[in-house]
Amino acid sequence: MRTIKTQVAIIGAGPSGLLLGQLLAKQGIENIIIERVSADYVLGRIRAGILEQGFVDLVREAGVNERMDKEGHVHDGFDIAYYGKRFRIDLKALTAGKTVMCYGQTEITSDLMDARRDSGLTTYYEASDVVLNDVTGDSPYVTFKHNGEDCRLDCNYIAGCDGFHGVSRKTIPADKRTEHERAYPFGWLGVLSDTPPVSNELIYCKTERGFALASMRSSSRSRYYLQVPLSDKVENWPDDIFWEELKLRLPPDAAARLVTGPSIEKSIAPLRSFVCEPMQWGKLFLVGDAAHIVPPTGAKGLNLAASDVSTLYKLLVKTYQQQDLDALQRYSEIALRRVWHGERFSWWMSNMLHDFDEQQVGGMDKATFERFMRSELDFFLNHEEGQKVIARQYVGMPYEQID
Repeated sequence: MRTIKTQVAIIGAGPSGLLLGQLLAKQGIENIIIERVSADYVLGRIRAGILEQGFVDLVREAGVNERMDKEGHVHDGFDIAYYGKRFRIDLKALTAGKTVMCYGQTEITSDLMDARRDSGLTTYYEASDVVLNDVTGDSPYVTFKHNGEDCRLDCNYIAGCDGFHGVSRKTIPADKRTEHERAYPFGWLGVLSDTPPVSNELIYCKTERGFALASMRSSSRSRYYLQVPLSDKVENWPDDIFWEELKLRLPPDAAARLVTGPSIEKSIAPLRSFVCEPMQWGKLFLVGDAAHIVPPTGAKGLNLAASDVSTLYKLLVKTYQQQDLDALQRYSEIALRRVWHGERFSWWMSNMLHDFDEQQVGGMDKATFERFMRSELDFFLNHEEGQKVIARQYVGMPYEQID
């Protein structure tokens, strides 16, 4: 068996693992990434594209911001279209200057991969049989196979950045973790197309026909979503039918500007809320989707992962540079505070903007639930104080200071 040594083993080469690795390397903390799939497969995942200010600042701190700053689109606000009424949430004005940036997760991942390669940092792609060992002991290690060779990676700490289906969370004994979950009774049908976006900012739409979202990846690439039943199939939505339905759910002026074209990716994603507590077990620390999932409403998934990265990175720096061996014991407590803020906001946005088909929603009949949601939207959208609450959460709660 081949034996390798490092300070921090990172499981997963998605944006969370890559960003953590880059930040640690800049502080002289050795790290190796182990990823079960190929680099091309990782880059093929179509994911989020709205980055909170905190995430943008973290990418800049990692020194991987050149293309993001050049090609990313800063959004000062977004629209909510509500049964024919249109409201603009002016993020910049309502939050004393904070904004979000539209820059695709695929682009962030590509930039981080290039930076890691250029820095000569080690990543083992297509690793199989990954097992985390002795995570509650003094000498944790990871075993895996790579290119047919058995490998052992000795380390001080393990960062589990390998997503919901990875090995990291499952390494925590089932009786030592609590999992909170809510599955939503619908999904999002998403289409990516090389067409100019219908608007320079996102439009969230609540209509009699269901939810829709007009989003973008660049000035020439659009991302659109429709709420559909969980039982629906992509095959039921040829491009012409998708565009026709989208026009019916967009505000009339936006529908008139819509440029259609062939889809280059089309999929249906179920919506759910999920949190695993605690987010650490011994020398193992869960990051991003390994610990929590949010509905995409409100654009919090990737951004919550970034705040996990920020917290773990700063605590590891304290551990190695200040010899504060107790610092990491605070990780789960700190991370979960922000996670639950994001989960609550995504849950709230999903309740406000979607149509629920069940006869019972939240312990009440559908008609009563819908009246409560209409009243909720009326209050928040028609009062500046309500818009401030939405804006503050949309741009992201501030990262907690690590003393």
